[in-house]
Amino acid sequence: MRRITFVVAVSALCTGSLVLGQEPSREMTCDEGWQSNDQVTHCEINETALPAAQRLSVDGGVNGGMSVKGWSKDQILVRAKVQAAAESSSRAQALARQIVIRAGGGRIVADGPPHGDRRESWSVSYEIFVPHKIDLSLKAHNGGIHIADVHGTIDFDALNGGVTLQRLAGNVRGHTTNGGLHVELAGNRWEDGQLDATTTNGGVSLEVPDSYSAHLETGTVNGHINIDFPVTVSGEIDRRLSINLGSGGPLVRAITTNGGVSIRRKSS
Repeated sequence: MRRITFVVAVSALCTGSLVLGQEPSREMTCDEGWQSNDQVTHCEINETALPAAQRLSVDGGVNGGMSVKGWSKDQILVRAKVQAAAESSSRAQALARQIVIRAGGGRIVADGPPHGDRRESWSVSYEIFVPHKIDLSLKAHNGGIHIADVHGTIDFDALNGGVTLQRLAGNVRGHTTNGGLHVELAGNRWEDGQLDATTTNGGVSLEVPDSYSAHLETGTVNGHINIDFPVTVSGEIDRRLSINLGSGGPLVRAITTNGGVSIRRKSS
């Protein structure tokens, strides 16, 4: 099988030897069954290792989501799933071969044929493993964003896709327009910054450890707030909530416009 072109601009990345070790499990596969009406689809996964960088920017393009996970290695592993759909198998493979994934200067982006022919389509999704301490800038148009176990300055922007934030620290800020927002907090408090995340059309789900301290702000315009543990508030919980959890602390803010809010305890 001919592989997708993966261009790595090594000179634009941080230098230094790679630290090899046991890799975490790779979850992204071609078995998800991407459907494209009566078109024939082609899928393949390519990966490359990059030296560690202080900041990484990932542009999902028109179609494609991304999962970014922190690990203990001093390197970045990029797994890119390329999917193409066309009227025949040979044409789908030829379309996939036109896609070039560029990684350089702390940026990952895919280039390919113009999107416009309704008979053909393509997308690139990413599963990326990064050092635990790194700054991230992530953008997806049609696809979700998942970030886990990363400490840094993180901004994200999704148009059509849900967002999952797990065990993060630092200054984290972002928005999704059409998709739910799931936040899983960890430890005793937010470290080195704050969280400010919003969605326009989608619910908010927040998991809070038993002993967590923070200033929590959440709310909805069209929906309800449900909390499965006692809290002390002034007045009734309707569509806005601003309270201290535990001894208070950094801001943890998760807001929706159209959707419900669910807050529940997570056992330590």
